Amino acid sequence: MRRRLYFLLPDIAITRTIVDELLLARIDEHHIHVLARDDIPLTDLPEASLLQKSDLIHGMESGLIVGGASGAVVGAIATLFPTSGFLGAGGLVLACAIGGAMVGVWASGMIATDVRNSRLRSFESALQSGQILLMVDAPKERVEAIQMLVETHHETRLEGTEPTIPAFP
Repeated sequence: MRRRLYFLLPDIAITRTIVDELLLARIDEHHIHVLARDDIPLTDLPEASLLQKSDLIHGMESGLIVGGASGAVVGAIATLFPTSGFLGAGGLVLACAIGGAMVGVWASGMIATDVRNSRLRSFESALQSGQILLMVDAPKERVEAIQMLVETHHETRLEGTEPTIPAFP
């Protein structure tokens, strides 16, 4: 398991130095994410992807729950009407719930790609003032070492952590 560490950095030069040190400390580039204002060029830095920038995961989770529940309700209502279908009442409810969940995940995922990640709201003012947000997905046993490595630069400090990041990408 990994923990996501958040650091606010003052400029691109320090960010580049810290990213290089993290790479030398054997933190894979796929576990380093840099986010900045749109007018700040990140050139060779590992830019945050859509998963880090948007609320995609949260939106898809919400869509799964709401769509599945809505589909189950529609399926339950549909069982009240006589049909000659090959699915029984339970099968109809299950099929509607799965269909509703799939539509919910798709629709809410599409909407959530345009919504800023809710976990990053506390960093919004710092990003707008020109600071750089560095997110590092560190192995749980190396969190303190990574924190000390980054904080050796006097302009940086740990701004927060997330408890667990799944092992898959």
